[in-house]
Amino acid sequence: MGSTSGTAPPPGWQPTAGVEALRQRADLLRLIRAFFADRGVLEVETPVLSGAGNSDPGIRQFRTTDDQWLRTSPEYPLKRLLARHDIDVFELGRVFRSGESGRRHNPEFTLLEWYRLGWSYPRLMEEVAALVRHCGRQFGASWTVRTTTYRDWLRDTAGIDPLEDPLDRIMTRVRAADPALDGMDGLDRDGWLDLAVTHLAQPALAKDELTLVSLYPASQAALARLHPGDPRVAERFEAFLGDLELANGYRELTDATEQRTRFEAENDRRLKDGLPAVPLDHHLLQALESGLPECSGVALGVDRLLMALGGHEHLDAVLAFPAERA
Repeated sequence: MGSTSGTAPPPGWQPTAGVEALRQRADLLRLIRAFFADRGVLEVETPVLSGAGNSDPGIRQFRTTDDQWLRTSPEYPLKRLLARHDIDVFELGRVFRSGESGRRHNPEFTLLEWYRLGWSYPRLMEEVAALVRHCGRQFGASWTVRTTTYRDWLRDTAGIDPLEDPLDRIMTRVRAADPALDGMDGLDRDGWLDLAVTHLAQPALAKDELTLVSLYPASQAALARLHPGDPRVAERFEAFLGDLELANGYRELTDATEQRTRFEAENDRRLKDGLPAVPLDHHLLQALESGLPECSGVALGVDRLLMALGGHEHLDAVLAFPAERA
């Protein structure tokens, strides 16, 4: 046989993360747990399997042969705990999203999610920043913190007003940034705004900053409360380390009737997009009916945080075995 040029890829049985990255993961998990222990937030575990689906059309969920779903987040059972017990909680666990693979995505990943009773979303934003900076100090990394609103962010970086500009102007700005999108059809306003974020706003974020973006359009926050001063926006925020999307949080919706309406609207959108409707989480709706206390919650991607702390460019570098080697 003739020789081939280049280096052969490692056998598929081998891990993609090195020993140092594995140690860093263990260190990060310890730091997170210590951070919340110091603040009196209780660690809990909730089921990975669910009898209800995630109705968000933008999220693809794994379904088992037993008509159950692998969770995309521990959010619903955590809220059920809050409705019954007067405690702040967090969970560190594995979650699953189908069709998400790439440099910054893996179908199975580690999520940190926590809830604070009686907290406003700005106060929770401050705690997100405190956690990230706390972990950064232990790894020799630091970021300045910048806060902005979604509207100001897109005005400054994309030259559009996401609340006021007509759709054709938004489309024109996005297509100018990436001519490959000229043939993109079938997207609604939120779809084009998402492209404005990924193609214009995120790339403009400073690498040495933790950016907290708040007050997203109401149509992009099915589980968040609307802002009392402007119902066009919701009390939702996201956190970015450089251009890396890291966390997503809300002042949580507590109205069961409104939540059911939003779930049903999402299922309608799924059907229009050619996707099957999914069973609603009636346990969550019952918990809301019983009385979910005022709270704010946030979910943070632990693997992505580890990427940033270790200076890695690809998620595979911090995963023992990514999906293609599972």
